[in-house]
Amino acid sequence: MKRFGLLLAFMCVVAAVATACGGSSSTSGQTTTGTSAASASPAAATITIADMNYGQPVTVAPGAQIALKNNDAVEHSVTSDAAGKFSVDVESNGQGTLTAPTEPGQYAFHCKYHPAMHGTLTVT
Repeated sequence: MKRFGLLLAFMCVVAAVATACGGSSSTSGQTTTGTSAASASPAAATITIADMNYGQPVTVAPGAQIALKNNDAVEHSVTSDAAGKFSVDVESNGQGTLTAPTEPGQYAFHCKYHPAMHGTLTVT
């Protein structure tokens, strides 16, 4: 009976630790370089990645938050063709955000994992 009590106590401790550790998981799957995405303001636009494609070009204001939604089963990135402007990795079926550059212009971007994927971000 004493063994059963010890086993039950051990299982409760393991369950408590697993619950506490699992409570802080993140689904953003993002890594940012250049301009980061750390604001809690609502997104001005969304880039939806699906079928290895970025969809229609997006137009936003300088410094706007852009939501990234990856509907593909593989990881993608939204990486500026101009070095250091922005680069965000989005896990498969994940989400992320990026902050648009503060200078108006057209910013071509690509997926660093899939060279055939290209898109355009317009900042006005």
